[in-house]
Amino acid sequence: MTSRPSDNFFATTRWTMVMTAGQSGGAALGELCESYWFPVYAYVRRRGHMKEDAEDLTQGFFASLLARGDIAGLRRENGKFRAFLLAAMKHYLANDHDKHQRLKRGGGAPHLSLDWQQADLRFRVADENSLPPDAAYDREWATALLERVLETMAAESDERFVHLKSYLSLEREQIPYSTAAAALGLEEGAVRVAVHRLRKRYRQLLRQEIARTLAEPELVDEELRSLMEAFG
Repeated sequence: MTSRPSDNFFATTRWTMVMTAGQSGGAALGELCESYWFPVYAYVRRRGHMKEDAEDLTQGFFASLLARGDIAGLRRENGKFRAFLLAAMKHYLANDHDKHQRLKRGGGAPHLSLDWQQADLRFRVADENSLPPDAAYDREWATALLERVLETMAAESDERFVHLKSYLSLEREQIPYSTAAAALGLEEGAVRVAVHRLRKRYRQLLRQEIARTLAEPELVDEELRSLMEAFG
């Protein structure tokens, strides 16, 4: 019996690759860290650390994490990379970071593309909600996840995506199909079909992005509910 594409995707998620510590484990961990470093930075800031200290702590944490290589012996934190990363950062902060040989930015640390200027601007906007550190972490994780989905959709879509992406968060009865049709020079029926396909693809990519951070595909629905709750 032929496997469906989703079955093939879920067979080996990024977090599973990391936990099994195969040859691609290090690359998979680096990719996950590149995608989800900002929630960690936001968590550190919400713990009361100033901008420069938070940058050094975040850089040092990821340098320490990536330098370990084989992390198969570490706790899976219920199979969720989100929970693992937060628990690992709490442990890092709870210990004297000098004992971890914390590295300054650029000081020989494994390279991650961390945009500190943009991170500070983004944090100051998000900080207006004054959430507790753990809640801020979950909210920024959910935001980062949705951003990755939209980036993927933008890369694989045509110019219509710019006009239609705002409809992904609307209820069907709220979507102004006639307005979009006029802007795109299409029949309203064609816009309805395009939006339907876009929303279907969005749901598919959202579940796939969540799955890449989990050890078991059965956790996708649970993680989705948790992340949506983070928006309050």
